[in-house]
Amino acid sequence: MVIYRHKDKYSISEMCRFFNVSRSGYYGYVSRLNIPAWDLPLAEKIRECQDKCGKTYGYRRVHIWLERNGIYRNPKTILRVMQKYGLLSVIRRKKYRNYGEYLHKYPNLLNRDFSAQRPNQKWVTDISYIHTKQGVLYLSIIRDLYDNSIIAYKTGTEQNINLVLSTIRAAKIKEKVTAELQLHSDQGFQYTSTAYFKLTQSYGITPSMSRRGNPYDNALAENFFSILKTECIYRTKLQTYEEARLLIGEYIYFYNHQRIQTKTKLTPLEKRSQYVAQNPISTTVKAFFVLSAQFGAVHTPKVLFLCKFSH
Repeated sequence: MVIYRHKDKYSISEMCRFFNVSRSGYYGYVSRLNIPAWDLPLAEKIRECQDKCGKTYGYRRVHIWLERNGIYRNPKTILRVMQKYGLLSVIRRKKYRNYGEYLHKYPNLLNRDFSAQRPNQKWVTDISYIHTKQGVLYLSIIRDLYDNSIIAYKTGTEQNINLVLSTIRAAKIKEKVTAELQLHSDQGFQYTSTAYFKLTQSYGITPSMSRRGNPYDNALAENFFSILKTECIYRTKLQTYEEARLLIGEYIYFYNHQRIQTKTKLTPLEKRSQYVAQNPISTTVKAFFVLSAQFGAVHTPKVLFLCKFSH
């Protein structure tokens, strides 16, 4: 009982060694005491976290969320509790694609250097497929490598050049583009087209392109689609294009404003706002708060039921 009484003050492993008691023997003794599970309060807090994020957080993000709420536990302990009580997030699957021939080819300036020192220094872009019963909806996005935020996105029922061009135009309207901005893509026909070349040139954007047969060159764009589909799209059966558009808009709002990044322990909006606060005279980036209006989807009860996120 000495070890059990002091379990919150001292390490159980250290006390077992001091009293020459095996850990398995100690836990076997505790299990026979008919004491309520010690980890139930922690499990309830984790359940609260998962309810708020739609059960999309892995144990690392749960660990950060708990610390924000004044609860400090070892990440491995959190993982064990999540496994024990069925609180794990959805398993993520990654898919990669390669597109065909090109008209305009650009050097791989990004060269898998996915770090950026400021907003609007390095963007990545790609297109993905969202399946509905009505047909396939195509999603084009631009992601800023500084904070991983989604700068702009567009959807369409055709995978054409205009879908990509409209995404770039939306990003240009919202963000300050400088001569140092790189826009990285794969070798899809949209990105090798003359229209893409002319638009990027007119905006002063420097195109960068993955090597053929190297999907990892654009891994950060693919990574977002994997997150979106695993945490949201794959969890429901979409009936119509409009339903898919609403769901995508709702998730991107959640992703930019509320989803914690494990590396920075901040949301994309928080990291971007930090930069603006620390560089008040910078003209590199416009106020990021316009994302609230641009990506704030209309949350109908049906959409909230399909993909639950706390706002």
